[in-house]
Amino acid sequence: MTFGSGETDPSQSLGGGTPVRTASAPTQNQVAFSRRELNRILDLYGRKVAAGEWRDYAIDFLKDRAVFSVFRRSSEVPIYRIEKNPKLERRQGVYSVISASGLVVRRGHELDRVLRSIDRSLSLVAN
Repeated sequence: MTFGSGETDPSQSLGGGTPVRTASAPTQNQVAFSRRELNRILDLYGRKVAAGEWRDYAIDFLKDRAVFSVFRRSSEVPIYRIEKNPKLERRQGVYSVISASGLVVRRGHELDRVLRSIDRSLSLVAN
């Protein structure tokens, strides 16, 4: 096939460069939440939004940890940070909930138990 000056066949690759990484795919060095972990966190987030307690969130995937931050208003500091830090797996536990003041509310090996510290549901006791 013949192309005009400067035109290339779109089916040909543009050189021997490395493949481009997208922003959505985590690299090997990044820590990320699994689908099950993220579903559990977003389930809690949805209930708190419905109750009017939380309004916004942010997710950060860093080299050493993954952080899910919860905000009452997006212009404030996070109320809670839910962190996954694999380096602490054999010690205190991978998961932790940290308050706005930096205090570790709960730390553990199981995400459900750690999230229970901020998922205080109102329960009715009947006689």
